Amino acid sequence: MSEISTQAFVLCALAVWRLSHLLACEDGPFDLVVRLRQRAGDSFFGKLMDCFYCVTVWIAIPFALLLAQDAVTGLVTWLALSGAASVLYKAMDRGRSE
Repeated sequence: MSEISTQAFVLCALAVWRLSHLLACEDGPFDLVVRLRQRAGDSFFGKLMDCFYCVTVWIAIPFALLLAQDAVTGLVTWLALSGAASVLYKAMDRGRSE
């Protein structure tokens, strides 16, 4: 398993969180994202965009491919990026409810 720099991992985890949050939880600039979600409706992609945790799984893939140099590292990095984004989401959610 190859090494990944901590800085690169953190930056990618933040990017995964940001893009996932935009797609699943925000209206987006000029309401583009909310219109995209409405168009997707109850289809597979529409349901996917309703779930932050689901979105992180798919958004993390290109970032994992960017960071990893072998298949095992890529798989672990993919899951770790999705997990890190999910932890950030939970932490942000907890901060709002208090």
